[in-house]
Amino acid sequence: MNRYRNVPALLEEYEDRKAAIRRRLEEFAAVPGTDYFYELVYCLLTPQSSAVNAARAVKAMQEADVLGRGTDPTAILFRKEAYIRFHNTKARRILEAREKFPEIASRVGNGPPGRVVREWLVGNVKGLGWKEASHFLRNIGHRDLAILDRHILRNLKVHGVIRSQPAPLTARRYLAIERAFGRFAAAVGIPMDELDLLFWSRETGEILK
Repeated sequence: MNRYRNVPALLEEYEDRKAAIRRRLEEFAAVPGTDYFYELVYCLLTPQSSAVNAARAVKAMQEADVLGRGTDPTAILFRKEAYIRFHNTKARRILEAREKFPEIASRVGNGPPGRVVREWLVGNVKGLGWKEASHFLRNIGHRDLAILDRHILRNLKVHGVIRSQPAPLTARRYLAIERAFGRFAAAVGIPMDELDLLFWSRETGEILK
């Protein structure tokens, strides 16, 4: 515990936001299976694009019933009000995920541990790296994974969990930092996914998805 920094301030901050964080995690756990495709799409869209635009694009795709009607999402991703960078590539990834979605849904819904499902997703869904696969699974209720984006890495450095923010973040390094994050969470007595949302709220002022 002595190797970690700024723990008292962290615990005080957590107490202030704990109830809202837990409500958010309950919302993730309550996401119906019928929405899993769009949660996956959201995580395919967020890299290098704003979370707000990704959410807007997903809403537009739901309204267009991209999953059910087989609509091409490219034009939606190009809209000014919800512009997604690399929209052609990401639209192609969404179409590929739609083709494979019955298998994805089966893998996600059959109850294996989050880490097992994540490894399969990373190896089989184009556009999903370790961070994005973790994000998708957290957003549908899994609670044992770390979403190691720059916001989380910066806060782990602040608290002495890591010495520097690695770039690039290889699979081996990702898993090593995730284990270190888990040890830190256990040491301070806050579940890792609750810490994740706490760190995010520090950066954005909101408890986002």
